[in-house]
Amino acid sequence: MTDQWLNQVFCEDALSGLARIPDGSIDLILTDPPYNLGKDYGNASDQQTVDDYLRWTEQWIDAALPKLKPNGSLYIFLTWRFSPEIFVLLKQRMTMMNEIIWDRRVPSMGGSVRSYSSVHDTIGFFVRRKDYYFDLDAVRIAYDAETKKARSRSIFIGAKWLEVGYNPKDLWSVSRLHKEHPERADHPTQKPLEIIERMVKASCPPDGVVLDLFMGSGTTAIAAKRCGRSFVGFELNPDYCAIIDERLAALDLPPVVKKKPAPKKTAPKKADVVAAAIVSPKPPAKARARAASDSAPTLATVTSTAPKAVTKKAAPKKIVAAKPKAATKRLSTVA
Repeated sequence: MTDQWLNQVFCEDALSGLARIPDGSIDLILTDPPYNLGKDYGNASDQQTVDDYLRWTEQWIDAALPKLKPNGSLYIFLTWRFSPEIFVLLKQRMTMMNEIIWDRRVPSMGGSVRSYSSVHDTIGFFVRRKDYYFDLDAVRIAYDAETKKARSRSIFIGAKWLEVGYNPKDLWSVSRLHKEHPERADHPTQKPLEIIERMVKASCPPDGVVLDLFMGSGTTAIAAKRCGRSFVGFELNPDYCAIIDERLAALDLPPVVKKKPAPKKTAPKKADVVAAAIVSPKPPAKARARAASDSAPTLATVTSTAPKAVTKKAAPKKIVAAKPKAATKRLSTVA
């Protein structure tokens, strides 16, 4: 079959693996290559000299671009250290639409004392020709109710940007994935799904294919699958390939529905009974009088049911016993 490469992540070098993919079959290249900052990805791809790194970058760009459709696009994550040179390489082959700044929301803790701390990544957005695919409505950000009300002047009533949401612009403030984040996998430079899904929704049609030459933890594949697109990619490190398999398999698991336990039946509290009695409306005066006469106890009933506690309260034994004896004694003496 000609589409056996679809929805696959190949654990191999992209430069050799790209031969699997037919030319002109990819709608979007979305990739996050090594930044050449000396990180250990299980190989030396991030530990090259500047010249070797730029030469290698040009190699994979020239190998990947023929795979794009004529109206295809490319997003590339870069560090500011090499983005100028790589942007020049891409500008010689494509049209640059945006330089997007990803604000990682890094907290102000320590950092350099000889320069300003770097808290952003650079993203380049490139297209092959003017009729490139781009769906802004799919990635608009809705206004909250308060802001929408504040901007609802008469001249804006019915405006699409007000009703549907605003353009995300070219400054994306999305928190990096800290170690405790539920989305985090065991990869040092994992990108948030929020960013990748925005790119996929905006620049890949619903029936399109996304290519990532450096899959890492597989976020591009996850985003494509969640958004209903196909994907293909490459990852050189076997450990990261295993992580990708696990993350993709997790998407296929049925959701666990936890049933709420049935509420326990409890007897009404004394306070609730009293409150209900206070709240309940009184019957009419005649009805109250009739009910009182019908339920009035007889004298025998009162006598027989008189609680012993009343006797105790009214006349303690000490006082009741003392008076009669003293009076009797005095009377007999007089007699």
